[in-house]
Amino acid sequence: MKVLIGTAIYLSLSAAVAAAEVTATVHDRDGKRLGAVMIQDLPSGVALATLTLNSLPEGVHGIHLHETGDCSSEDFKSAGGHVAGDRKHGVLVDGGPHSGDMPNLTVKSNGVGEVEVFLPFLSVQNDLLDSDGSAFVMHQGLDDYESQPAGDAGDRIACGELTERTQ
Repeated sequence: MKVLIGTAIYLSLSAAVAAAEVTATVHDRDGKRLGAVMIQDLPSGVALATLTLNSLPEGVHGIHLHETGDCSSEDFKSAGGHVAGDRKHGVLVDGGPHSGDMPNLTVKSNGVGEVEVFLPFLSVQNDLLDSDGSAFVMHQGLDDYESQPAGDAGDRIACGELTERTQ
């Protein structure tokens, strides 16, 4: 009986500390699959984003988390603005960055973009798992880390709707 009670307590505690996690399949404007994004809350209180993307245009691209989980419009503006919290856009701005701001992604001539990024102001549970969801968005140009409200990164060229991953 003690073993059963101990097992039940262990399982309930394990479920209670399971970190929130979201994933997205990223597509371009033509609907071509470009890869995946996974974001998870870590025990330290920091979120970790893992990007595994391919078939991307060469260059430096602004990437952000956006406030609405909707990539249905052709220009991806249906994803809304950045997940901002109570912060301003950009790491070069006093009061920045937005909780959904990410560093620019450099894509080489082979079209691959892979990176892990820590997001110290983001909580998957509190910032991404709301009633209208959230999205990962890639822009045509680089984010200048300063211009308000979104870094002057140009058109949105890829999008993925983030959905909760159940464990």
